[in-house]
Amino acid sequence: MYDYLIVGAGLFGAVFAREAAGAGKKVLVIDRRSRIAGNVYTEEVEGIHVHRYGSHIFHTNNKEVWDYVGRFAEFNRFTNSPVANYRGELYSLPFNMYTFNRMWGVITPEEAAAKIDEQRKEAGITEPKNLEEQAISLVGTDIYEKLVKGYTEKQWGRPCRELPAFIIRRLPVRFTFDNNYFNALYQGIPVGGYTRMVERMLEGIEVRLEQDYLEDKASWDALARRVVYTGPIDAYFDYRLGYLQYRSVRFETELLDQANYQGNAVVNYTDRETPWTRIIEHKWFEFGKDAEGRDLPKTVISREYSSEWKPGDEPYYPVNDEKNGALYLQYKELADREDKVIFGGRLGEYKYYDMDKTIEAALEVSRKELGEKG
Repeated sequence: MYDYLIVGAGLFGAVFAREAAGAGKKVLVIDRRSRIAGNVYTEEVEGIHVHRYGSHIFHTNNKEVWDYVGRFAEFNRFTNSPVANYRGELYSLPFNMYTFNRMWGVITPEEAAAKIDEQRKEAGITEPKNLEEQAISLVGTDIYEKLVKGYTEKQWGRPCRELPAFIIRRLPVRFTFDNNYFNALYQGIPVGGYTRMVERMLEGIEVRLEQDYLEDKASWDALARRVVYTGPIDAYFDYRLGYLQYRSVRFETELLDQANYQGNAVVNYTDRETPWTRIIEHKWFEFGKDAEGRDLPKTVISREYSSEWKPGDEPYYPVNDEKNGALYLQYKELADREDKVIFGGRLGEYKYYDMDKTIEAALEVSRKELGEKG
């Protein structure tokens, strides 16, 4: 008999497992995949740590979370400074003075702010009602048309006017030359990759892979007093109220016999015609060096294609519109009645989580649970 069965070996499950095991509990972790680490899984190819499920850059302002992950990995000093490619024109992301100068030829922050204000007034926007209006109010019409609209519509598969304004409210806009995308005190990539970090979290804990909890839920439930479930909440209830919607992502990954493909870890393709949303060049997350600090002679790139999710696809981004929000609340009512089960993580809570917020939530839930259970 286990104290806790943890369904899913991603960040939420691994953190909860570590905390429960540290409290002397008997823990079993299972995952339907053949690998641990969930969507932060990295694997080594020609000395390069490839982010198999898209780029993951750890960033946080929470010192407790930063210190926590530091127990399991050393982090490098990587700073996320993506580039936007609009039909061969290159712009800085986040939107900053380099972007404004390239777009309008302005030199000073005052000139840039005046240009944005002028375009906002021309568009007649006072209270933004959707993503398009929110973006124009933040960066003006020119930047919206070139650098936001096409990328966002590829990413979400919907016109910007049909997307909620809050999706883009945290878009970094700076009247400085700061190229760091994240306003975070702590940032970096774990040396040796995320998989190694999660392996260290799970040291000494029993893990069984290629095990599908939902195929034989009753048998799995009988093994433990409590269950921590990090899979899709609608799948847990056999979709009885209908399917929650997600956006999915498909990756085309290539090993190239050249040292440098694009000169940056992340390049976003913001025109509507280019079918992929961005290209990741994985070696630049670790400055193009191997574990011994030598320059790597080859490179690995991944093109990302966003698509509508359908059953059988990997769910990535919850579609946080009114319809799906209402359906999730109905599923949450069912979940709240499950005395034995804790629902957590991006899929269990139908919520987009940054990695630090996933860890923060897992620590909070584990402390509440372990404190109450003794």
